[in-house]
Amino acid sequence: MSLRTRFCDLVGIELPVVQAPIGGPCVPALAAAVSNAGGLGMLAVSWDDPQRLAERVARTAEATGKPFGVNVILQWPQQERVTRCLAAGVRIVSTFWGDPAPYTAMIHDAGAVHLHTVASAAEARAAVAAGVDVIVAQGREAGGHVWGDVGTLPLVPAVVDAVAPVPVVAAGGIADGRGLAAVLALGAEAAWIGTRFLLAEEAATADAYRRAVAAAAETDTVHGIVFDKGWPDAPHRALRNSTIRAWEAAGRPAPGQRPGEDDVVGTWLDGQSVPRYADRAPLIGATGDTEAMALYAGQSAGSVHRTQPAADIVAEIAAEAEGVFAARSRS
Repeated sequence: MSLRTRFCDLVGIELPVVQAPIGGPCVPALAAAVSNAGGLGMLAVSWDDPQRLAERVARTAEATGKPFGVNVILQWPQQERVTRCLAAGVRIVSTFWGDPAPYTAMIHDAGAVHLHTVASAAEARAAVAAGVDVIVAQGREAGGHVWGDVGTLPLVPAVVDAVAPVPVVAAGGIADGRGLAAVLALGAEAAWIGTRFLLAEEAATADAYRRAVAAAAETDTVHGIVFDKGWPDAPHRALRNSTIRAWEAAGRPAPGQRPGEDDVVGTWLDGQSVPRYADRAPLIGATGDTEAMALYAGQSAGSVHRTQPAADIVAEIAAEAEGVFAARSRS
């Protein structure tokens, strides 16, 4: 069967596979590779200064003639970044962690599509009422920053029913074609996949981070507020590492009372010191104890073990999903 959905038609892609905006690891080479393979590549631009944002959008556009998107976190005002992205020709904008209403008109005025991430049917209805074009339903299994408490399996059909006929993209715990087939069966029109792409050859994932994801079991992630220096009061899911183990052993104390609170565990690529509990994940070029930094990953890490080109990841997910549907149709 064809995997093409209404969401694919809306954003101009061939396959219902979205590379989630996984922070620093989703560099232009990764986003472009996913888009070139028929999926939707995404850039995370929430922290970019104007020059860096322009450079990253331009490099992505140069590497692919196909659609790609940007994501912004609405914890702080993002009008300037969204305006610059739209002026640069970006036509897919994803928002998260806040009210999408102030951004919908400016996105639509540029002829762009507005995606917004939610964690409940009520939030989905409010986003659609504000004019959002596509809802991303994020389950608690997701890696990185996690907005809600409902798992993907019950959340997706609830959101689909709440906002039909608005397209819904499923996020959280999806890493292969079986997961894609499952959420399509639930009524979603694409899968939003992050952890699998941490191991893409093009991703800027630091070596220690990459090894930790590849070695992880499905039980090796922790949900809570641990890596909060830079983004306080924001629950997230990360791999259990030395920092989290020490925090758990101390009884999960609140910020300011955690073990090693004043430690410096390494240095970023730009030369800045990395405090323990910093919110940024380690990228290629970071030095020091990178294993102790924020190793964001979802529970799907238990089925992600190989480094592959991004194009192979997209193709493998699509082929496996097609195989699932073909096998069911024969049974």
